[in-house]
Formats: sequence, C-alpha cells, structure tokens
Amino acid sequence: MERSYSASGSHPWKNGEEHPTDTALIERIVRREEYALGILYDRYARLVYAIALRISGEHSIAEEVTQDVFHAIWQSAASFQPDGNLSHWIMGITRHRAIDATRTRRYRSQQREITLVADQPDLVSTSDEPTDQLLLRQVIQNALTALPNSQSQVLTLAFYGGLTHIEIASQLEQPIGTIKSRMRLGMLKLRSMLGYLHE
Repeated sequence: MERSYSASGSHPWKNGEEHPTDTALIERIVRREEYALGILYDRYARLVYAIALRISGEHSIAEEVTQDVFHAIWQSAASFQPDGNLSHWIMGITRHRAIDATRTRRYRSQQREITLVADQPDLVSTSDEPTDQLLLRQVIQNALTALPNSQSQVLTLAFYGGLTHIEIASQLEQPIGTIKSRMRLGMLKLRSMLGYLHE
C-alpha cells in the first residue's frame, strides 16, 4: 500500500507529547499542519485499507480509496465534531468512498462492454430480457478467450477491470502505445467474431 503522507521531520510533538490524541491531530490538521495528517495516516491507514478492500474486493480500488479518504480528511477536518468518535467518522468516510469507487469501476466496465456491441444494433435491440443479456455476456467472454493472450489480457482489464489505457500500461509494465495497439487489434477481431450474431 503506497504511503503518500509522512509524519517525519520536526514538529512540536517530537520532544513533547509522544502520542497525541485524535482530537489534537484533527485540530492541527484544521490549521493545515501536514505532519499531523501523517501521524493520523500511520494510525488509521491499515483500517481504512482493510475496510475499502472488504467492500470493493480489489486491491487497486482499496489503495485509491485509502488515498482519497485522507485527502478528504485534510479537506474537511473542520467538519469533525470534537466530542465525536474519530475512528467512526473515518470509517464512515471510507465506506462511502469505497462504495462510490466500486460503483464507478463497475459502471466503466459496463460501458466498455456496451461499446463492444454498439456495432450490433440488431443484437442490442433484441436483448432486453435478462436471460439474453447473460447469454450476450457469455458470448463476449468466450470470444475474448479466443483472442491471442496479449489482446485478451488488455481487453479483459478494460472491460471487466474498468482500467484505463494508462492503468493497464502501468499494471502490465508496457508502453501505452503497445496497449492501445493490442486493444485496437483485439476489438477488430472481436467485432469480426461477433458479426455472426446478425445472421
């Protein structure tokens, strides 16, 4: 899990209070003292990550949510009620962010799948029934497995993982131009294979 906030460096607690309270940290964050956010990150990042991972089921989403949550804390620390429970407040932010991130990733995946069959108007117009939609999904999955592995891999990450070209290139450690080329060739082959559905 990437750590974006640091508690290192000099600050008033170095030679004073060794374990500041949550409330004291929030007060410092409100005053835009970044080292306080670093201490809070060290204290709660594992909990945030664990909750986000449990909700999303994906490490990449959990990492994004963890960074997003602490950014949100930095931006909205003043809204925390001093007599409240900080861990509960942070967990609430985490749940909302993780649910939103998961829905967004799934939506992106669905949109890519819709794009794949956008050139099949007859198929789309006659696939309103849930059973037809399930069959269509299975047809697409079967077609993906028939592609060369390099093309199937990038399309699967895009359609079902919801990743962008940049994210796929980073994950596979390949140039983005290579990823785009594989995706373009794979899409052409998929559309060719799905052409029989018009018949």
